[in-house]
Amino acid sequence: MSNPGTAKINIKQNVRYSLKDKNGNVKALFVENGLWRLVHKIFGVMLPQINFLFGRWIKGSKLISNLVTSAGAAGVASRINGSGAEAAFTYIAVGTGTGAAAAGDTTLGTELAASGLSRVSATASRVTTDVTNDTAQLATTFTVSGTAAVTESGVLNAASNGVLLARQVFSAINVVSGDSLTITWKFDVD
Repeated sequence: MSNPGTAKINIKQNVRYSLKDKNGNVKALFVENGLWRLVHKIFGVMLPQINFLFGRWIKGSKLISNLVTSAGAAGVASRINGSGAEAAFTYIAVGTGTGAAAAGDTTLGTELAASGLSRVSATASRVTTDVTNDTAQLATTFTVSGTAAVTESGVLNAASNGVLLARQVFSAINVVSGDSLTITWKFDVD
């Protein structure tokens, strides 16, 4: 049990996904509901994208929560006081893995490395959530050159391998050549 006075990295609703076609038109995304997330967490299965039963289709962006890994939490502690050798967490990766995110994860399930969906160094900045500059933000836009069903995303601290700070798994975001997938991660330090 954690000490009530201990600060946490707030992870509620902290990752935004938006998808546009080659002409810049916003494409619909499926936003999972609590039932979808619960079944996926317990059984590790991807449920079908059935409107109202497991979520809803929206035109715009979807905003969901992640899971900070154990190695990621240790890496953040290392970055705070310099007592370890962790590099900054500035890389965003996507993949097609479907297993539920777990604290012990050290990689994405199946990281993509083709079709314009390879791991990238994101634009890092600080933004304000509660007090000035209390939130670390990473943002990137993948320009897709193939076809994929993206089902996971993560933040790491190296161009290859590295420490996985956070990971999330979600219902498929189907991308085709010409699409642009924008991902913005925020870590609010409370």
